[in-house]
Amino acid sequence: MDRLKINYQNFYYPPGGILMWIIIFLELITFGIALVAFAYYGNENTAIFHQSRMQLNTTFGIINTVFLLTSGFFMANAVHLYKNNEIQKSSMFFQLAMLGGVLFLILKGTEYYQKIESGISLDTNLFYTFYWLLTGFHVIHVIVGLIILVWINYLMTKKNSATTLEDVEASAAFWHLCDLIWLLLFPIIYTLF
Repeated sequence: MDRLKINYQNFYYPPGGILMWIIIFLELITFGIALVAFAYYGNENTAIFHQSRMQLNTTFGIINTVFLLTSGFFMANAVHLYKNNEIQKSSMFFQLAMLGGVLFLILKGTEYYQKIESGISLDTNLFYTFYWLLTGFHVIHVIVGLIILVWINYLMTKKNSATTLEDVEASAAFWHLCDLIWLLLFPIIYTLF
């Protein structure tokens, strides 16, 4: 039960630790700047951006949104269960969260494959330069998030685990960052122009 003790009264120790929140803010600023640039150039090249957006599979985007939001819900449950010292149940929810991430990657990979087969690449036009860079950078975050979840889940289920609540919350915070980034990317890339 000692692993559950953290002082949340102190601003400098938010759930997951201050370093994780610094990373989250930096990532959000980076994606935010890129999305502002996307919107700016979209207004400058309306016809190209509209034609290119029409080639995207919005259904895939919606399904992927459901995958990530459901995964985030499972991750929130995993943290709650861990706080109640229900490690095995928490682990099950970790695994369900990871499944959502894997399903997201499979569907995004299918979408990428279709684009490549259609001859659409990073240099097709400015819209697709942004599309590939923004969604690709997000995919890297999902992959890193999955690695973190696998590692924390493995550590917390070991006998005599030294995993702390802060470790679990930090992994959840990074995973929720992946959700949040997608919630910014999806409407702007798939529906704006």
